[in-house]
Amino acid sequence: MGNYSVVVLDFETTGLSPFYGDRAIEIGAVLVRDNQIVDRFQSLMNPEMRISSFIENYTGITNRMLSSAPPIAEVMENFFCFMGQNHLVAHNAGFDSRFLDAELDFIDKKRKQDFACSMLVSRRLYPGAPNHKLETLVRYKKLKTDGVYHRALADAEMTGHLWTTMVNDLKENYNFRAVPFDIMKRLSKVPKVKAHAFLNRMAEEQR
Repeated sequence: MGNYSVVVLDFETTGLSPFYGDRAIEIGAVLVRDNQIVDRFQSLMNPEMRISSFIENYTGITNRMLSSAPPIAEVMENFFCFMGQNHLVAHNAGFDSRFLDAELDFIDKKRKQDFACSMLVSRRLYPGAPNHKLETLVRYKKLKTDGVYHRALADAEMTGHLWTTMVNDLKENYNFRAVPFDIMKRLSKVPKVKAHAFLNRMAEEQR
C-alpha cells in the first residue's frame, strides 16, 4: 500500500487559464516510486502564438526557443504515455490540472486518475511556514534545488522533493507505516485546525 508511484508535474503556459485560450509552452514531470525520483520528462512545446514579454521574463522561455519546439500535440502524446495510470501531483494542482485536461482534450485523450495538491497538503503539515509558495517551502525545508524557478522540470523536481519530504515527515511525526495517496488527498481537504487529529486517527488505523 505504500509502494504506489506518483507523477509530479508542472506546466509553463502563455497565461493563466486555458478557458481564455492560453496554451502550454513547457511541461516538466518526475516519476516518484518508493518515495524516490526515478524518472524525468521535459519538453518545450510550440503554442503557435507569440508569448508576451512578461512570460518571456518570468520563465526565461523565449519566442525563438518556442518557434523550434515540437508541436503541443506531439509532446502531450508522449507525456500521456509517461503519465500512464500513476497518481498525479502538482503544486497548485487546480492550475496544472486545468491545463493538462485542456491539452489532452485537444488530442482526444482523458486522464482517469486523481490529482493531489502539494500546496494544500503543505498548508496542513507546515502551518509555521512564512507562506506556501514552492520557493518558500524549498527554503523552509532546506530541499535540494538548482536555484532555477519557473521552468517546468526544475519546479516539478522541487515539488517531487517536497512530496517525498512530506511523506517522510508523516512517517516520522505520526508513525505511519506507509502514507497512501488517498490519505494525502484527503488531508488536503481537511480543515487546517483538524489536520493533526485526522492524521493521528489515520495513523492509528494502521497499527
